[in-house]
Amino acid sequence: MKKKFRRRSIRLPGFDYSKPGAYFITLCSFNKELIFGTIRNGKIILSKIGKIVEKYLEEIPNHFENVFIDDYIIMPNHIHFIISIVGVQNFEPLRNEYQKIIPKSIGSIVRSYKASVIIWCKANDYKNFKWQSNYFEHIIRNEEDHFRIKEYIQNNPLQWELDEENPLHNNFIK
Repeated sequence: MKKKFRRRSIRLPGFDYSKPGAYFITLCSFNKELIFGTIRNGKIILSKIGKIVEKYLEEIPNHFENVFIDDYIIMPNHIHFIISIVGVQNFEPLRNEYQKIIPKSIGSIVRSYKASVIIWCKANDYKNFKWQSNYFEHIIRNEEDHFRIKEYIQNNPLQWELDEENPLHNNFIK
């Protein structure tokens, strides 16, 4: 009998991801395909899909009450952003046009975001676009951590040649 593959959770056991806080998120394109744009002179030049990824990212606060995007960067094959949930006791985001259920956590916000981009892609001749199945998250615990991550996000395009997410990385370091 074939064993069913089970992904290992990256979540902090017992942590409530719907409570107020700041979270550093990284999403990758499937197989780290260079689809969101290119880096030139330390700046990202977004492709059409990259512009859609940015548009939907910036719209998250319009669909989720008490949620905002603190900072972000879109790279050729991944995106980094800080998402914050602020000042709520019972987090109840607003429904957007693609949601079947009302989400209540960072995971459900990320799932809704990824789904919205996929739906746009399927409707606009990018039928093969996929996200990597999971995502990286880090709970931002203090101001020092927050500052360090914001600096990382802002400097990410300048580090693209050294970035391990860059499939050309090994060509640059030879």
